[in-house]
Amino acid sequence: MTLQEIMERTNLKQTGLAKAWVKDAVQLIRSQYPEHIKVDKQNIIDGEREYILPADMISLLSISIKDTIDKKYKKIRRISNDIIVKEDTDPE
Repeated sequence: MTLQEIMERTNLKQTGLAKAWVKDAVQLIRSQYPEHIKVDKQNIIDGEREYILPADMISLLSISIKDTIDKKYKKIRRISNDIIVKEDTDPE
């Protein structure tokens, strides 16, 4: 659909205003839906609590573990322990 068609359907005469509304709508859609979603799989190591996450990760959507009995992935609902935040004291 072109800008002209949008203006005709909405009975809008001002091109600048129509352009601004379309740009706002596109920005709103982009902000609500993640653009790049990646899946990272790691093996669970007995006794290991910390795992290296991808460096380009912005947010973590969910964590799932494959159940070996029924061969299905099951989501972990929440973190059971308090989160420990450590300050990076490495000078480099």
